[in-house]
Amino acid sequence: MLNLLLVIFLGSTSVRGQLFNPEDSFVENSGDGTLLLIPASAVVTSLILKDYKGTWQYTKSLALNLVVTSAAKVIINKERPLNDGGKAFPSGHTSVAFQGASFFHRRYGFKYSIPAYLLAGYTSFSRLHATRHDGWDILAGAAVGIGSTWIFTKPRENEKLALSFSSSEDYYLLGFTYAF
Repeated sequence: MLNLLLVIFLGSTSVRGQLFNPEDSFVENSGDGTLLLIPASAVVTSLILKDYKGTWQYTKSLALNLVVTSAAKVIINKERPLNDGGKAFPSGHTSVAFQGASFFHRRYGFKYSIPAYLLAGYTSFSRLHATRHDGWDILAGAAVGIGSTWIFTKPRENEKLALSFSSSEDYYLLGFTYAF
């Protein structure tokens, strides 16, 4: 089973072309939709929670992601599958989708990121399905997106709970403070 997935994901375009129908635009178009949905959800969520620090962290990581992805596309200029133009590496759709998903993960916790990761995976699949990218393009896009988030985004701290520690030769004091 793993071998089949590796062949589909990292194999040649002709193998994927036999398994997928690149003429089916629904998958590609819906993947484009999830590409827009994930970043919009990240920004709206941070604004609803009045997490302006998180909004700023998301903005910085998105800017870094776009700069790195765009620069890599120009510098590497890898041909797209089926000789459909250049600038395939890394996948921009994948980098933006995984950057948004990893923002939820890093800022709010893994359980809040599960839907976003599923949508990011679908976005990546849509790029493979449409034969716009190969597996290496997708992997690189995910790495750039996740990496840019982990540089700028810090976990959200619960501001109502504080932990303190004090010590001397005679005692150790551990304190918890909860503000109502």
